[in-house]
Amino acid sequence: MITKIIHEEKIQKAKKYVEKGESFVIVTHVTPDGDAIGSSLGLYHFLTTYGKDNVTVVVPNEFPSFYRWMPGAKDIVIHEKYPDFAEQLIHDADVIFCLDFNEPKRIEKLAPAVIASEGRKVMIDHHLNPADFCRVTISYPEMSSTSEMIFRFICRMGMFDLMTKEAAACIYTGMMTDTGSFTYNSNKPEIYTIVSELIKKGIDKDLIYRKVFQVYSESRLRMQGYVLYEKMKIYPEHHAALITLSKEELDRFHYVTGDTEGFVNMPLSIEGVTFSVFIREDRDYIKVSLRSVGDFPCNLFACQYFNGGGHKNASGGEFFGSLEDAIATFEKGLKEFNPNKTEEIEKLA
Repeated sequence: MITKIIHEEKIQKAKKYVEKGESFVIVTHVTPDGDAIGSSLGLYHFLTTYGKDNVTVVVPNEFPSFYRWMPGAKDIVIHEKYPDFAEQLIHDADVIFCLDFNEPKRIEKLAPAVIASEGRKVMIDHHLNPADFCRVTISYPEMSSTSEMIFRFICRMGMFDLMTKEAAACIYTGMMTDTGSFTYNSNKPEIYTIVSELIKKGIDKDLIYRKVFQVYSESRLRMQGYVLYEKMKIYPEHHAALITLSKEELDRFHYVTGDTEGFVNMPLSIEGVTFSVFIREDRDYIKVSLRSVGDFPCNLFACQYFNGGGHKNASGGEFFGSLEDAIATFEKGLKEFNPNKTEEIEKLA
């Protein structure tokens, strides 16, 4: 038995959009991760099975190659490559589903088109502080992932029978990746009830794990070794770790989107390290990923110093400036409070 989390009024309103809509666009956040792609494709497969012929997933930019095996991934429209086409799809859509982001700035250059569109907008998300830009906002930060929310959304509409094996595989991938393979934010029994139902749909969860986490390029593996030996700095007095990579270093290892995914988690395997940050130089800004274990809310650290947010133990942010300045900002944060004294960061929030 799965708890009916989503309010009935929101379910009925969104269900009416699904029933009456003819053209659908599903949008997710910049630099899409497993949950973004998994939830989007999960909903995509449900809508097409329901009989909707005009359904498109639009993402702001490229996503990692190890998600391209997912059913439907080849049909995703990338705004960075086809801006006019993507924006026309959004303009013409009857219904726009906004998945895995809580405010327009998270879709960057797609935001003006989404905001301007007259299509009915539905947000399904699990991040804190959702902005008020959708007609229906289904936001529950206590959920493990947006993919879990999509599963619950389909079930609450009474359409679980329309969930195909393809949809189940995408949903499972999103749940798996957004919980670190069920190692954080995943201690609620209902998560495993959902996983059980997805397995009943015919998915091979072991094969999905291998496709996502055990199929990498040689250059990616060499970069991982370099990161651990040369680029990981430990701050024992703060029980913290930092990994940094410059654009030059990324180029040295022939970086492609997704190659650094998971790097931020590695220092947490060191005894005594409870807070880990990975700072990567991108084309236009500095990308910051944060992870923690225990009670330390790294989302508050992300909000305070890196214009970000997310979940208590898994967050992200960005920094506009040099890589050196981003590192200095991180170290300033460590000096202002001890990651093992949660009450101090909560005072800063």
